[in-house]
Amino acid sequence: MSESLTISARQAQRAPAQTSVTRRLADLVSGMDLDAIPPEALTVARQCLMDWIGVCLAAREEPLVRILLDVFPDNPSDGADILGHARRARLEEAVLINGAMGHALDFDDVIMPMGHPTVPVAPVVFALGQARRASGADVLVAFIAGVEAECRVARLMGPSHYAKGWHSTATCGTFGATVAACRLMGVEGEALTHALGLAGTQAAGLKSVFGTMSKPLHPGRAAQSGLLAARLAAKGFTSDVDILASPQGFAATQSTATNPEGGLAPRETPWVADALFKYHAACYLTHDSIEAAAQLRAEDEVRPDQVEHVRVRVPPGHLGVCNILEPATGLECKFSLRMTTALAIAGEDTFQESLFSDATAQRADLLALRDRVEVDPSMTGHGCEVTVTLRDGRTVSRIGDVSQPLRDLQLQQERLERKFRSVTASVLSSAAADEVIARCRSLEAEPDLTALFGVLRPS
Repeated sequence: MSESLTISARQAQRAPAQTSVTRRLADLVSGMDLDAIPPEALTVARQCLMDWIGVCLAAREEPLVRILLDVFPDNPSDGADILGHARRARLEEAVLINGAMGHALDFDDVIMPMGHPTVPVAPVVFALGQARRASGADVLVAFIAGVEAECRVARLMGPSHYAKGWHSTATCGTFGATVAACRLMGVEGEALTHALGLAGTQAAGLKSVFGTMSKPLHPGRAAQSGLLAARLAAKGFTSDVDILASPQGFAATQSTATNPEGGLAPRETPWVADALFKYHAACYLTHDSIEAAAQLRAEDEVRPDQVEHVRVRVPPGHLGVCNILEPATGLECKFSLRMTTALAIAGEDTFQESLFSDATAQRADLLALRDRVEVDPSMTGHGCEVTVTLRDGRTVSRIGDVSQPLRDLQLQQERLERKFRSVTASVLSSAAADEVIARCRSLEAEPDLTALFGVLRPS
């Protein structure tokens, strides 16, 4: 167990009854130290940041990014870089744009039950790290602490928070962004509890907007709100110092079954070590069915013209996230179990972001296959079962389950490097991609972020 986490956990267990839930969380994340973080957690954290840079660059020309760039002016003399663009913005605007860009393709990492952990936090540590000339080690620890905070808040909130319609990446992510910013700014103790109060009163984001530009806006706003919370608290701005346990606070108003002790429970490794990476350019909850359908095509030689009916058994919670029955746009296809399953059975490469286009949403062959897919919310536990009834009367099925982190971190590194090179091929030269990968692999050795941003900045 990490010594810093162990000490923080013991302090929480010995804490007197009057010590607030929010202060216990603040003390826990403040106690995290680079030397005490397990090597596997450091490795995964570096991988998260490299992957986030890649998906940002891949999304640099997305329409929602262009709109944000039109709204916020260039600020060449101050602020932070906009990834993939030869321009800068004020800190609050840079984290908003980079945060939205990092989620525009829905290709960024996942931790259950938090959601997408990197995208609300990475924009903050990179922007503040650049502005404050922070070392790579400080940036890395701030990132890990931010992810720890948001995941613990998500655990504290319980599944009812997400089930009620709140987007945890946005809401819990605001706490992660706040902790990361506070870490880089030296905001600790009671000031950090005020910052968390400011995070909680700003946190928002609704699942009803999934499939629209507003979903990627969520992590951008979370990053922006977290940065604001830290900057205000550093100046003495006050808030509820126990926002996580107050009668009308964040948890009380946005969850029906909170679990503070679960959120604060000791762990062998920081939460970041549980990150799951995406190798299909769609909502993560569609990945189980994509994997199962792809297996049926590869192993049972299932082809679209043979298919009579497809049943996709998923947990009930999937219906409120990725069950757009008749997607009309490429973005909506990412949140359609019926369409993503059809794409996999048809042999389409769901790794390719370009596949998820408006033209794909209207393809007659895919529509015919999609309309033979039925979503059945009767699955229990993890995973998804895809059962195909063929026109010759045979029935074949497979179960897909991408819920467990890959513990072979070298294999994960290799897969992520292939992904990074693929999604950035139109932006970075091969040599530049190699350099970004190398600098991310040894981020804690970087004296600051100057060299990394130099490679990422278009000429």
